[in-house]
Amino acid sequence: MTKTLFERIIAREIPARIEHEDDRCIAIHDIEPHAPVHVLIIPKKPIPRLSSAGDDDEALLGHLLLVAGELSRKLGLDRGFRIVINNGPDACETVPHVHVHLLAKRQMTWPPG
Repeated sequence: MTKTLFERIIAREIPARIEHEDDRCIAIHDIEPHAPVHVLIIPKKPIPRLSSAGDDDEALLGHLLLVAGELSRKLGLDRGFRIVINNGPDACETVPHVHVHLLAKRQMTWPPG
């Protein structure tokens, strides 16, 4: 099976601007940012999409959100940030590997999309 883009980044086959890394995830700056701060928080375990996650992924998925909170403090996002998880082609999922978008430093609109 072919590695996803994120698996190749995790394996250091493709360079990335890393903001955080631990034994469970890596956080990188998006190369096509949609906000002044746009960080992707990616689990090292390849889960194709949120809807395919299992019960055994619960702690890992929670960890991704805790890392988002840590990054918000580190990056000085005290005015707010948005978390986005795309699931499937209609949600603009471009890489079939769960990841959390952390977006900040611009006014977000509602509803999104």
